[in-house]
Amino acid sequence: MPIITKTGSTQPAQQDEALEKLAIDTIRTLAMDAVQKANSGHPGTPMAMAPVAYTLWRDFIRTDPDTPDWPNRDRFVLSAGHASMLLYAVLHLAGVKEIDPDGKPTGKPAVSLDDIKQFRQLGSKTPGHPEYRMTTGVETTTGPLGQGCGNSVGMAIAERALASRFNRDGFELFDHDIYVLCGDGDMMEGVSGEAASVAGHLALSNLCWIYDSNHISIEGSTELTFTEDVGARFEGYGWNVIQVDDANDTKAFARSIEAFRATDDRPTFIVVHSVIGWGSPKAGSEKAHGEPLGEDNVRVTKKSYGWPEGAKFLVPDGVAEMFNAAVAGRGGPARAAWEETFARYRETFPSEAAEMDLLRQGKVPSGWQVEIPTFPPDANGLASRDSGAKVLNAIAPHVPLLIGGAADLSPSTKTNLTFEGAGSFGQNNYSGRNMHFGVREHAMGSIANGMALSYLRSYTGTFLVFADYMRAPIRLAAIMELPVVFVFTHDSIGVGEDGPTHQPIEHLATLRAIPALDTIRPGDANEVAAAWKVALSHTREPTALILSRQAIATLDRSKYASADGLEKGGYILGDPERGDPEIILIGTGSELPMVVAAHEKLAAEGVRSRVVSLPSWYLFEKQDDAYRESVFPDAVRARIAVEQGGSMGWDRYVGPDGRTITMKTFGASAPLAKLQEKFGFTIDNICAVARDLIEKNK
Repeated sequence: MPIITKTGSTQPAQQDEALEKLAIDTIRTLAMDAVQKANSGHPGTPMAMAPVAYTLWRDFIRTDPDTPDWPNRDRFVLSAGHASMLLYAVLHLAGVKEIDPDGKPTGKPAVSLDDIKQFRQLGSKTPGHPEYRMTTGVETTTGPLGQGCGNSVGMAIAERALASRFNRDGFELFDHDIYVLCGDGDMMEGVSGEAASVAGHLALSNLCWIYDSNHISIEGSTELTFTEDVGARFEGYGWNVIQVDDANDTKAFARSIEAFRATDDRPTFIVVHSVIGWGSPKAGSEKAHGEPLGEDNVRVTKKSYGWPEGAKFLVPDGVAEMFNAAVAGRGGPARAAWEETFARYRETFPSEAAEMDLLRQGKVPSGWQVEIPTFPPDANGLASRDSGAKVLNAIAPHVPLLIGGAADLSPSTKTNLTFEGAGSFGQNNYSGRNMHFGVREHAMGSIANGMALSYLRSYTGTFLVFADYMRAPIRLAAIMELPVVFVFTHDSIGVGEDGPTHQPIEHLATLRAIPALDTIRPGDANEVAAAWKVALSHTREPTALILSRQAIATLDRSKYASADGLEKGGYILGDPERGDPEIILIGTGSELPMVVAAHEKLAAEGVRSRVVSLPSWYLFEKQDDAYRESVFPDAVRARIAVEQGGSMGWDRYVGPDGRTITMKTFGASAPLAKLQEKFGFTIDNICAVARDLIEKNK
């Protein structure tokens, strides 16, 4: 296979073996000491994989410790996040400098020795599992096993998309690689298999997973549960599989990385056979996995390394200097050359350079809202998945790196980009805008997060009931403050004949329960447009956009309030013509026009009702007390919430004297009209409940 030359790369240099051993044992002992001091953590994997991490960082990874946010840096993902001390020790020895939340260098080390001593302590930069935004040099939050693997596929996709968008002859702005350290637990989790299948299909040759095969999990030997041939599985996925018999053989591992760099038609999977807790009395045992070694065992282990037995957090003279010099000596010139290339690029391609500046700031190009349609009143209306498609395709041409797709459901979710030149992302077209994730919801979510971690504005699509299959990446997007848009359609019992397996009940409540996730359920086509505006305006929050399969009437906005009220999460849609309201009717999604119709019927009877549209609890709770009181005045105790989902959470808005017309059971297989009648989602029932509530609250 042809060799791919990487800008700024060097071949591994001949090293002094004594200094190499000293550096490797420094990583091991820092991990042992930090876990022991915290009396909590996982020492075994850092001890086993220290030679691998040392070799990878010292001789191959292109990153500049002084500018760790350089766009074309190689990415290192510790998917085995429990081994966090391995990464913290490497970041310390490499001399990586801290970047503040505004992207400005502070001059401080990303991970100091004092930070390592504060491992797993409140407020430290060395939490139990690596956390993105908390510690410079941590490329993604890991811990839930397999998620880092999925993120890395998204990062590899992003590199290909960025290269297709920005690279020009003589201007190679993007050509970086993504390295992942994963373990047996990652390989057992299904998300890694889904993600690996995607990577093999897309021939992502910029992706290298390094598998720590130590045959130990928390319960004991993997003989208990995991006896498959993992390498053969990855060959089946279409990966280049390489075996390294001994994690301590740094030269053999270096050759495996060279083989990865020489492979240009598929991702690479390196199986590294290791002994967990290497050198300790607990070596090869689950006792080295999830608990400290114990003071006596630490002393014995240090003695076996030839280390001062009583020394703690020792970094011998010359180790950090050597390690930093190697990493910076390769990465610094590569970064400087990139900056020089980008300066010339800016002169030749100013608009593309300006676009890249915005990406680095997490912003989208100006003018992206100009073609968003306004929908006229329509009693028949259209499904919000259909209005969503129109809005998405009006936005996407103006946001070139808005890229996404569905889990084999784009004809149903309407998330396909149909404008001229959108195309499908694939190994023969890395400039395509439509991702085809296949029936892989879990990987889709984690891949979308990885794309967002590498400058893309990513979105996904599936049915709301399948949000359960991707809850981990949705939650992690919220933790990492990534502006991914998770589109969920088929949002209620409106799915009808598909029956209870496909009719979401509890899903809205569980999504609303995730902190920092903006869950929006728009009530007509113009609220859909407003919802997409909000989602694309978010820079530090993910959005769950909840859309219907069934048609929803488009409200007459000359008669009712503007859909722009959605920006505040909830707003007064309509009020009585005269006097204060006796009752407040609250609706979201496809139930909103039904609530409006009930409001009009009550008005004809002389009942004074207010209609509140409440599509986003997240945004509404951000408003000040005065605004929320203006929408839900304490004086109006009679309130009804109408939603074709579970009741959980609605008590905060209807109060102790209100009621909900919601789902208390699973649904049923039947036409929608029959289901609405059965479960009380009718105009007549809303009005009857309203009259009863008013009477009781007099």
